[in-house]
Amino acid sequence: MTANALYQPADLPSGLAGEYHDPFENAPDETLLSDPRFHAQNVYAIAMRILARFEFALGRRVQWGCEGHQLNVLPHAFAEPNAFYSRDDRSLFFGYFEGFPDKNGDTHAVFSCLSHDVIAHETTHAILDGLRSRYLEPSSPDQGAFHEGLADVVALLSVFALPDVVGAALDGASGGPLINQELLAKDKLANSVLFRLADEMGQEMSGVRGSALRHSIMLPPGKDYMDDPEWREVHKRGELLVAAMLRSFLDIWVNRLSRVGTIVDGKKDRSLVIEEGARAADHLLTMAIRAVDYCPPVDLSFSDYLSALLTVDREVVPDDRYGYRDALLSNFAAFGISPSKRADVDGSWLRCDEEMIYSRTHFDSMLRDNEEVFRFVWENRKALEIGDIGYIEVQSVRPSMRIAPDGFVLRETIAEYVQVLTVTAGELRQDFKVDVPEEIEFWRSLRLLGGGTLVFDEYGQLKYQIANHLMNDRSDKKRQGERLTYLWKQGFLDRKKDRAGYFSALHLARSGVQEKAG
Repeated sequence: MTANALYQPADLPSGLAGEYHDPFENAPDETLLSDPRFHAQNVYAIAMRILARFEFALGRRVQWGCEGHQLNVLPHAFAEPNAFYSRDDRSLFFGYFEGFPDKNGDTHAVFSCLSHDVIAHETTHAILDGLRSRYLEPSSPDQGAFHEGLADVVALLSVFALPDVVGAALDGASGGPLINQELLAKDKLANSVLFRLADEMGQEMSGVRGSALRHSIMLPPGKDYMDDPEWREVHKRGELLVAAMLRSFLDIWVNRLSRVGTIVDGKKDRSLVIEEGARAADHLLTMAIRAVDYCPPVDLSFSDYLSALLTVDREVVPDDRYGYRDALLSNFAAFGISPSKRADVDGSWLRCDEEMIYSRTHFDSMLRDNEEVFRFVWENRKALEIGDIGYIEVQSVRPSMRIAPDGFVLRETIAEYVQVLTVTAGELRQDFKVDVPEEIEFWRSLRLLGGGTLVFDEYGQLKYQIANHLMNDRSDKKRQGERLTYLWKQGFLDRKKDRAGYFSALHLARSGVQEKAG
């Protein structure tokens, strides 16, 4: 049961008239844990920090996945161990619950709105929904898992990018100005930093977040996870993405530390070690966010995301001096994830080398106008291998400005189009030769999706088309058949799923809490 009460709004200084003064700067922990005004301030501050981080990485303003410009944030939404984003309610909901008893048997209230992990995770869902709205639709196991995996990656790397946090976790509380080089090996760093931080995040919040933060780090590489039926559930599958990214972070950190010389007796400057860790996390977080722009808008796979990571980093940082791309390739491969089969030999997307028709579109308009991009797509549908079936919708056109660590500025425009075909199961079997599950009646209407992301340079020339086509060839038909088989087995074609409650049910299932019928 909830308290069935409304708190007075937090009357906090806006900071518009001058420097902001935090009213809770010197407040004791007891006040911070119990004062609902601080809870509201905390959840707002972290959500806005994550939004700012996305906007920096993408080089543009970012919209929420819901309608309008504002997102409601409810710090004390209900009394249960859950937190979720709802597109239809235009809100982030955070629950509260009784924590585990202490050594005296006493319990205390645990507020998910005080957890950086939970807030960053749910805010990422809302932002990713704004960047790729089709990713909420049932598709492949990877697409649902990507929403969960990226949200965890952003939550963790946004913490590691803070030097104070890395410093507090590194070498325990006994750290001095120097640190033994023996403690900077990959396995030592994993135990001293990753395990410790994930453990602290996962203790009380295990009711809301499950054990994924700790579990992902401990996943042993080398096992064939991708084809294992046990790892098709979206949360478990999302852990593979988290594990690959965090292990890449460790490799990059160790590589950067190898360039930091010792000072005396095999010890290194502690501040430099912390700085290198924060820089590695910050750059990897920027890559993780920017890669979304280089992903197809429908039927996303982890292989697509890996190729997107490699491509966007190559575009901004051609000289991979710290081995970011090598670390990603090796660690994703360790969990059975290879680059897309449509990628180049180095795993990055192939640049578009087809002759395009630009004479029938206006350069300036095409960098911001959906209708002008549609005209470009339609005039070039043969070169883009889109075909003539279904209908095409340009969903977004977004100019971006990406800044490299050395100050290099890359200006691009990202356009997203989707192709939709509604057809019966019988027609798919007979006319298109798609393997549709036998249990689906021949008269049942099915909706198939294709689509692509177009990346234009600053002069309006097409650099990349990153697409999962509707049904151009045998591989597309195979993908459509596998998607329908997965959706049928999961029940998405048998009954209507409530997308508004998707993340609510998903997170309750993760924590082992069952929704009450009523």
